Amino acid sequence: MIPDKAPKEGVFLGSHDLKKEAHVPSFEKYKELYMKSIENPDEFWGDIAKDFFWKNKHTGQFLDYNFDVTRGEIFVKCMEGASTNICYNLLDRNVHERKLGDKVAFYWEGNEPGDQLTVTYRELLQRVCQFANVLKSQGVKKGDHVSIYMPMVVELVVAMLACARIGAVHSIVFAGFSAESLCERILDSQCSLLITADGFYRGDKLISLKLLADEALQKCRDKGFPVEKCIMLKHLSKETEETHLGSQSPPAKRCCPDLQIPWNPKVDLCWYTLVRGVSDECEPEWCESEDPLFILYTSGSTGRPKGVLHTVSGYMLYTAVSFKLVFDYQPDDIYWCTADIGWITGHSYITYGPLANGATSVLFEGLPTYPDVSRMWEIVDKYHVTKFYTAPTAIRLLMKYGSGPVQKYKRESLKILGTVGEPINPEAWQWYYTVVGEKRCPIVDTFWQTETGGHVLTPLPAATPMKPGSATFPFFGVVPAILNESGEELEGPSEGYLVFKQPWPGVMRTVYGNHQRFEATYFKKFPGYYVTGDGCRRDKDGYYWITGRIDDMLNVSGHLLSTAEVESALGEHEAIAEAAVVGRPHPVKGESLYCFVTLNDGVTYNQTLEAELKKRVRQRIGAIATPDYIQNAPGLPKTRSGKIMRRVLRKIACGERDLGDISTLADCSVIEELFQNRCCTAI
Repeated sequence: MIPDKAPKEGVFLGSHDLKKEAHVPSFEKYKELYMKSIENPDEFWGDIAKDFFWKNKHTGQFLDYNFDVTRGEIFVKCMEGASTNICYNLLDRNVHERKLGDKVAFYWEGNEPGDQLTVTYRELLQRVCQFANVLKSQGVKKGDHVSIYMPMVVELVVAMLACARIGAVHSIVFAGFSAESLCERILDSQCSLLITADGFYRGDKLISLKLLADEALQKCRDKGFPVEKCIMLKHLSKETEETHLGSQSPPAKRCCPDLQIPWNPKVDLCWYTLVRGVSDECEPEWCESEDPLFILYTSGSTGRPKGVLHTVSGYMLYTAVSFKLVFDYQPDDIYWCTADIGWITGHSYITYGPLANGATSVLFEGLPTYPDVSRMWEIVDKYHVTKFYTAPTAIRLLMKYGSGPVQKYKRESLKILGTVGEPINPEAWQWYYTVVGEKRCPIVDTFWQTETGGHVLTPLPAATPMKPGSATFPFFGVVPAILNESGEELEGPSEGYLVFKQPWPGVMRTVYGNHQRFEATYFKKFPGYYVTGDGCRRDKDGYYWITGRIDDMLNVSGHLLSTAEVESALGEHEAIAEAAVVGRPHPVKGESLYCFVTLNDGVTYNQTLEAELKKRVRQRIGAIATPDYIQNAPGLPKTRSGKIMRRVLRKIACGERDLGDISTLADCSVIEELFQNRCCTAI
């Protein structure tokens, strides 16, 4: 599975200085540890578990599981018999045992430059205990479900860890989601309390969050599920007493005196009124290993969102060790993940993974292009960020503006770069590596899912020779395979369905309230395997390349084509900032390729460019992949987290106006423009 030796040609290597201090300094060491994690998992994970506090030790084997639906119910159990508290391990252990109380846990950087806050581990522990006592005073107890709908503020971390401290299950809903989406998630997870904020700015756009929360709660009442209490944080509205985190009122540039805040005294409670005078000591609730920690919803291309459920011990161990090794975390690092905590990346690699390691992180409320396109690099220099983790979407966005905005800042502190969310096309990888990292920072191109809890395919920065666009090799404990349509495992260079043969500690346990859906979605297609839903290619050197969601594979004249590959080929052209490819029905070929392209600034779309793009794809992939339609798309329909909604693009390509739910779109105005410019005949 893992080659004996890593290739030396066509790859990029980490620096010698990086190898000297790395946790995994060589490919040989990676392979040694990987084989141990597969052949002797009890010892491998047992050694990692020794770094954490356990109220009771586990008995029996470390992992017990069944992945084969033909042999009974699917299950995964980790460290049965053990009990612990994840909040205790993230905060109390760091403050009292590791003496990190005065170390900065988070540098909070607001939407507006100059709006900032520093929070130490001791302060964070005190605030979490205080709010945990507030939750208990409101009747929240172990096993209850709490919905959190907040912007990227420190209090969001406080709220989620306060839930974990008392054994309540948090269900965080991204603050960019609509009232309908929030209502749907509250109803599905049966949350008894909502925590929200008055509002926030995203760039120069005001989001009246309390209005949306109230609308969601009314929808819940209309559907027979009244949520009795809503705790609201004053983030934009001025607090008269200096009682909130940081002991200061919001700065004038953040205050929004005209913000309308509906208030229902029968339901609504003010965060700062509740915490005033409350004790900052709270004994943790000791939880069993397989007790639920959180529910996080992930959307499929069809059907209602799935409530992915993660449990305490396995998730804690997996996020902790994957953060430490994938980012090669060192005690003096300043780490910045640009994701939102409303997504799994924020759960695992802003909150749980970094705090478990005693890391210092940047928590960013704003946008990469506000107030200008240099904002991210200004923040890197301001906090001397050493490890930087962002999405290919953000990289491609910033590429449009060239290297000038990046080179305004030194970025000398950067040591490791990372990407997450989708496969990164080689052109964006090269720009990230060359311009942002100045050819000295390895890029960890991480593949994982909400369901996996943490990284499953990823380079290790000092150990893995990197190939631009490849997720490279499996993380410890992960056993991938590639299957054909008949469910047969393919060996050597091959392409097919990416599956996993056995669990790792951080994998999801079920779809909340619907275990049958869990089994049907992930295990019924190929009994004995966890099915990711992604296509994958393995090259001659054993490297894994994610080719995109299986539902983004096109069958053109009997040939299975990856939309990601076509998008990458289009993106190689210097005129193209971003490309998205979908299928459109064809009477002869079955499906044809319909391509949307966004041009770089100053480029004009014309027939010459069309011809060049067709030629580029034909040369890169083959004549069968030649686009049938190419449409100039000044903007693409994206969710508020930056993901392209290909489901909507497929509708546009076919001229179908019934788009379904588009409440998660960041900008609905692009839809009509795309319809008006739609290609009606092949080019």
